[in-house]
Amino acid sequence: MIVFDLQCSRNHRFEAWFKDGAAFDGQAAAGEVTCPECGDTRIAKAPMAPHLARGTEAEPQAKQALAVREALHEIRRVVETTCDYVGDRFADEARRIHYGETAKRDIYGEATVDEARELVEEGVKVAPVPWPRREDS
Repeated sequence: MIVFDLQCSRNHRFEAWFKDGAAFDGQAAAGEVTCPECGDTRIAKAPMAPHLARGTEAEPQAKQALAVREALHEIRRVVETTCDYVGDRFADEARRIHYGETAKRDIYGEATVDEARELVEEGVKVAPVPWPRREDS
């Protein structure tokens, strides 16, 4: 179920519950949603303020976010201590390793989205990692 703030063509605002957004769209198009104040059937979704979780409601999400951030910091620490940094030469170096042109080793660096896509299409095993900013440490 979802609640929408609605508004008729005469600017009367009211709330109504629907199964989902598609249910509202269908009922409104069929003229089945009416303004409780004037009976108008020309109804549209009104601008709504976002719901912000507070107090104990937000605690599980905050704990999950913290756990994810800590895991990303640990991944970064492991990668930086066990892999060779090749910077923006990542795509070229990954290909050289894949095709046996240089010794196999773990590397990390930067690649554009297009370069990463091309590597995947060639069968080179790569994975993007969402690095946390260092100031978050």
